[in-house]
Amino acid sequence: MSSAARVAIETGTTGYLDYLDAQTQSSLYRNGKVFTRRDADGSDSGWQGINRYKQQMPIHNARLLQGAARQTLAQNGYELLTRPHSIEGIDFFNHAQVVKEYYPQCVEIVRAFTGGQVFAFDHNVRSAVGKQAKQRIAGGQQVQGPALIVHGDYTLTSAPQRLRDLTQAPKTNDTLRGVVLQEGQALIRAEEAARVLADGGRFAIINVWRNIAKEPVFTNPMALCDAQTVRPEDLVVFEIQYPDRIGENYFAKHSPGHRWFYYPQITRDEALLIKQWDSAGPMARSQGAKADAANPQAPCTFSFHTAFEDPATPLDAPDRWSIETRCFVLYD
Repeated sequence: MSSAARVAIETGTTGYLDYLDAQTQSSLYRNGKVFTRRDADGSDSGWQGINRYKQQMPIHNARLLQGAARQTLAQNGYELLTRPHSIEGIDFFNHAQVVKEYYPQCVEIVRAFTGGQVFAFDHNVRSAVGKQAKQRIAGGQQVQGPALIVHGDYTLTSAPQRLRDLTQAPKTNDTLRGVVLQEGQALIRAEEAARVLADGGRFAIINVWRNIAKEPVFTNPMALCDAQTVRPEDLVVFEIQYPDRIGENYFAKHSPGHRWFYYPQITRDEALLIKQWDSAGPMARSQGAKADAANPQAPCTFSFHTAFEDPATPLDAPDRWSIETRCFVLYD
């Protein structure tokens, strides 16, 4: 291990994170100005309205934090768990096998952690080398590259809409189509979705992010923004135009108040939980009128995250191979 990598583990590191520039109009709801069109392979055909720039930020080592300072899924939007579930026999380049054999592992991790009713519904395999080689998942889409822009996966509009979508038969881009769901079958019952979408109900979307390579992650590690430091004015809706629906992410404008963390050298025996949305968060409850920091006792709404180029990465470090699996959590 290089001296720079050893120092990064002991103290943290710095990284240049891709934000949208300050002139971009903030938006809580779709305005048609920032978007992409996505094909059946999950690939974007160019972005519109995106002016990005790199901002150097300190990225703290979350492994070093103990006690009250420790980062948690509930308050900060992410948490690293030791969960050495067996993945030795799973071919992550076989779509059907991932859905049938790996999704249940993710469901169990999230169910045990949250106590909610859990449904795994989507995943991506990511690698810069795999993306460059246009490597294809058997029965699925192409391998995707690391997402090198600050973002959250859902919005005030798209989070509840995705839940409603899953009460209907799978559409073109749905990973469950033809694998575990048959023609006309839905993942979630409409009455269950209606219950948690009603006043007083609660649902969440949580990603299970895992390294699937034998080596620890050195290249393009994940940076995670403390949800308590995110403000509504930092948000910009990014539309994802599929052939049969429109999804939304939040991209981010830089704020000097953002605090970033990472977990160096994540191994296959660890599972990183990333909160993509929580309907009980202050930002969600107030429809963006309040930041999560306005009520730090409440669960946070979501965490911005991004892959980043760590200057402490050894020159001979292997490429990152990872899988992220999205799970809906329906609370009683």
